[in-house]
Amino acid sequence: MHSNDHCSICILKSLVAGLLFALILSGCTGGMAPLVKKVSNADEITPEAALVYYQGLAKMTPAELGRERMILVAVQQIPYTQIRMAMLLGHPRVQQDLGKGLSLLDSILKSNDPAAVPFHPLARQVADNYLERIKLEYQLEKQVQQLNSQLKESQRKAAELQDKLDSLANIERTLIPRPRAVRPEGVKR
Repeated sequence: MHSNDHCSICILKSLVAGLLFALILSGCTGGMAPLVKKVSNADEITPEAALVYYQGLAKMTPAELGRERMILVAVQQIPYTQIRMAMLLGHPRVQQDLGKGLSLLDSILKSNDPAAVPFHPLARQVADNYLERIKLEYQLEKQVQQLNSQLKESQRKAAELQDKLDSLANIERTLIPRPRAVRPEGVKR
């Protein structure tokens, strides 16, 4: 039994050593998740809470997103509410209004209210995102218009060519058929 106890202790020591080694490695790498997560309060009014809110939007159904919009319109318009409304207005699964979202973000950025100042970096980032999206939408619309005009031009040219082909076919039909030339026998080509 003494030998089994010694083996058990050795195994336990190697497991503990392996666990300590893993903990040391996880402390050395920045990409590993922290061992203790910060518990966030649902009532926090911070940029981090706004980011958590944005992630939560992706999990909502369209009906829930609509209810959320009605709620945000009804509550007091503080910077936290305004940034959440701006995020909702730019969400891909709702009727987007990036212009209104930008105006909300702009009001946060222009405000020197102590409640708004912590939201300035997040508001700037979201506003930059919306401006880039507006720019890309404009470029896409412009490309679609160019492609539509090119398509119409190509269709017009194709119709012209078809008319010319039809005209040539009509001319060919109206020509008097010539008798085929008979080759003398023994002549090879």
